[in-house]
Amino acid sequence: MADIMNLMSICRRAGKLTLGMDEVKGTVHSGKAYIVLVTSDLAERSLSEITRVCEEHETPIYKIPESMYDVGSALGKVYGVMSVTDGGFAKAAVKRLQEA
Repeated sequence: MADIMNLMSICRRAGKLTLGMDEVKGTVHSGKAYIVLVTSDLAERSLSEITRVCEEHETPIYKIPESMYDVGSALGKVYGVMSVTDGGFAKAAVKRLQEA
């Protein structure tokens, strides 16, 4: 599933990836987030919190099979919650997740 992490790395370099709970919640609240991605090992409380925010704003949320460690290896810092703020990148991410 390195494919999704490669895409997230490109998305981050393009400035279209938001990382971290507070920052992601901000993009969801402002309507800038097309999708939210959470890691497989995100704490249950954090998952519940971001799921509630996404449901309130009708933002799709997807669980990726990678761990926070995998995200850290690919992006340079450990995060469990990410949002994609570009429609093209979001569509590509969803496609790759559905193919996996």
